[in-house]
Amino acid sequence: MALSKRRRAEYFRYAQYTLLVVAALVIAFFADWEQIRTAFFNFKTMGDMFPNVITIALKNTLIYTALGFGFGLALGLVLALMKLSSIAPYRWIATIYIEFFRGIPALLVFIGLAYGVPLAFQLQFDIYSTVMLALGIVGAAYIAETIRAGLQAVPKGQVEAARSLGMSQGRAMITIVIPQAFRIILPPLTNELILLTKDSSLIYIIGLARDQYELTKFGRETLSRSPSLTPILVVGLCYLIITLPLGYLSRHLERRSGGKKVSVL
Repeated sequence: MALSKRRRAEYFRYAQYTLLVVAALVIAFFADWEQIRTAFFNFKTMGDMFPNVITIALKNTLIYTALGFGFGLALGLVLALMKLSSIAPYRWIATIYIEFFRGIPALLVFIGLAYGVPLAFQLQFDIYSTVMLALGIVGAAYIAETIRAGLQAVPKGQVEAARSLGMSQGRAMITIVIPQAFRIILPPLTNELILLTKDSSLIYIIGLARDQYELTKFGRETLSRSPSLTPILVVGLCYLIITLPLGYLSRHLERRSGGKKVSVL
């Protein structure tokens, strides 16, 4: 007797649950739990990392991310407007910038700002300026496409209605289109903030004083003196303190916006 589609789907579901249980039992049986405890849960190392992992590393990571995101958001808005401009050279410049900085690793931007720019232009940036510019320059390329998609998602009738009331094109864009677009793009912007948080770890290439360490650099330095891998676990949990609330915020904003998504392709 042939099974119905509903019954086959139910059996398939049960098979997947069984597979997951078997995989969990195999991992639990073959894992060396004593070695795992020794490698990742050295409580003396954990104690030695506090409070500096919070007061220095976590704090600096938040500062670096905020600086980079603020600069990237401002530059990204300018690039998005340039890409939608009726003036062709503006569109060309924005397109070249976006494609270039989306196509190269962020690490190269950090190296260029830290070592290339001082050699070429005799300009020396402090640590905060370097991080802000490096993260902002890379982030702006992605943020610009997100904002551009959000601006195009606003119905054209909104602009036409504003123009019929006597508003200029610029005023309609600032007061009508951009506020509506930002309500649409808040979820993907939150995701960009999460990515910048992780990219802030690239600052290690510059060379930092101890009071300038961010989470990854702090973890690397502690790991070099630690008999276990516990610093990796602690630093990972600190990153989750930042990224998990941001991920929840992104999902919350997406639900509030009705799940509307924008395409950045």
